[in-house]
Amino acid sequence: MTSDQKAPVCVLGAGLIGGSLLRAAADAGYRAWGYNRSEAGVTAAVADGFDVSGDLPATLTRAAEADALIVIAVPMPAVDHLLGAITTFAPDCALTDVVSVKGPVADAVRAHGLSRRYVGGHPMAGTSESGWAATDSDLFEAAVWAVGVDPGTHALTWTRVTRLALDCGAVVVPVTSEDHDRAVARISHLPHVLAEALAVAGASGGSLALGLAAGSFRDGTRVAATAPDLVRAICEPNRDALLSVLDDTLTVLGAARDSLRADGSLADLIAAGHDGRTAYEDNQRWEITDIRPGDHDWLERMREAGRRGGVYTARA
Repeated sequence: MTSDQKAPVCVLGAGLIGGSLLRAAADAGYRAWGYNRSEAGVTAAVADGFDVSGDLPATLTRAAEADALIVIAVPMPAVDHLLGAITTFAPDCALTDVVSVKGPVADAVRAHGLSRRYVGGHPMAGTSESGWAATDSDLFEAAVWAVGVDPGTHALTWTRVTRLALDCGAVVVPVTSEDHDRAVARISHLPHVLAEALAVAGASGGSLALGLAAGSFRDGTRVAATAPDLVRAICEPNRDALLSVLDDTLTVLGAARDSLRADGSLADLIAAGHDGRTAYEDNQRWEITDIRPGDHDWLERMREAGRRGGVYTARA
């Protein structure tokens, strides 16, 4: 395969993320096919002209014959089953995933003996909807896609995963599994928990409160509209990191409650929150241009660059 050819892609799971990836890869010129457990999802994807099957062994056998990059695109509870099938039918294929937590996936991959050609991934994109009907080929446009740089990462697989992310319109942030899981606990998983709590508080006010609710309530509870089983599958596998940030947040809220009770003031919380939001809006990415996969110490240098806000945009 020459450098200008795109390796085939096999996507396991045709829900919002996997289905959108299948669409985006096809639009970018990849030979792409997939598997979906739900017969309804298979039927919908096929009706839209996509090559999706409910036969997992056949899908993986095809991937093995084509030396495809396999993408696991199912919630964490379903990952182990797919890894077992990959071990049987396509153990030598390059492997990545789009699961929202990285440490548990890496542990499962290791347990199945598939670490040699695995590179974790996580596109930071999505909506509160799910299933094939919610898929969108533009979902990853200008999104950030975390790609793993854990010790032992193989440069060729990393390049294949990164190229796919870039061809789908994303920019790549190199990150270790541990760093990723700590970060997403703060900016993805905690917001889910807070949105659920805010939705409960609003609903507890009855019809009057909900009738008066406007933009701040709507925006703050948007992700609470996500299917409950999917929210659990996103948040619970990252339990330790999420517990830590929940403790931090409860401390902040407790201090705000105490200040409001004693002094009638929320000044400290509001000022800090405003500063935090401003920091988010002012955060600047910079392009990683001096590191190439396979270079001496490239993994260590990529990790440090990712931690400092660097993004990788070079198509190898």
